[in-house]
Amino acid sequence: MYKGSVYEIVRRIFVENITVIYGGISSEKEVSKKSGLGVSNALERRGYNINRVEYVNHEQLIKELLLNKPEFVYIALHGKYGEDGRIQSLLEILNIPYVGSGVLASALAMNKSLSKKHFKLAGIRVAKEIVASPKQISEDIHELIRYIKEQFTFPVVIKPNQEGSTIGLTIANSEEELKAGLILALKFDSDVMVEEYISGTEITVAVLGKMEDLKALPVIEIVPKNKHYDYESKYDPNGSEHIIPARISEYSADLAKKWAVKAHQALGCETYSRVDFIVPEDEEPVILEINTLPGMTETSLFPDAAKSIGLAYEDMLEEIIKIAIKKYI
Repeated sequence: MYKGSVYEIVRRIFVENITVIYGGISSEKEVSKKSGLGVSNALERRGYNINRVEYVNHEQLIKELLLNKPEFVYIALHGKYGEDGRIQSLLEILNIPYVGSGVLASALAMNKSLSKKHFKLAGIRVAKEIVASPKQISEDIHELIRYIKEQFTFPVVIKPNQEGSTIGLTIANSEEELKAGLILALKFDSDVMVEEYISGTEITVAVLGKMEDLKALPVIEIVPKNKHYDYESKYDPNGSEHIIPARISEYSADLAKKWAVKAHQALGCETYSRVDFIVPEDEEPVILEINTLPGMTETSLFPDAAKSIGLAYEDMLEEIIKIAIKKYI
């Protein structure tokens, strides 16, 4: 429990001064800047006093937090050192309240292999996968490829085990593409996940609320302009079409919403998240990943889901802040 001046601030439930941290040092920093700009401008329009802090490097950020200890932080970071529990740990050490999931949930969600274990235990359908180490890729890649070919049929999905925004992702249709994909993914993380490719409709489900009162927002179908939902499709203003409600069966939509809430709970996430699925021909969704700090750019999915239930962008942000601040009371 936070004490002293911080407690007096959160006791009011509604904060007036908010520090928005954006940027960062991950491969998603440019997206984070857009999220940070959108969030800070919207909150200023609602009368909040906003302090914008661009995270340039570790030393600079720590100095900023120590010098101007924020009353409350909106984390608009994505990727490593943003979504993986590290910034959350720093804020907790400094007794600074913040929006979003805590240290453990953030770390688990960022680690695709570990999070999938929790999803499976919760009864959520997951895709078959193996995780390759740097040693396997750098010292015996041919043996690794042989093993992968025994376990999977092409195409296969290769991606960094801890990365977001489809960065470093390859969908390989041949041994040559598989090798190139392994080497590419290793540039972004120490471990590489190889996963079965599942064809189907890509959907996402936003989750909002306190643990005892979570709600899944309407299911969004994602139709990318490119062959796959890649980085360009996610962040180019015309990169993809968001269809609400998704053009899937009622059975699939209900199950996706149920599993999105279960995934959020399984990792111990807080306040809000966004859960991505593929719906194959058999209509039973397959979970891809959970995002503990969903994007808040002009093309982002979470704001679109909120808008579909009549929650304007500014209203959505205020609701997120109100939910987040209650845990510090």
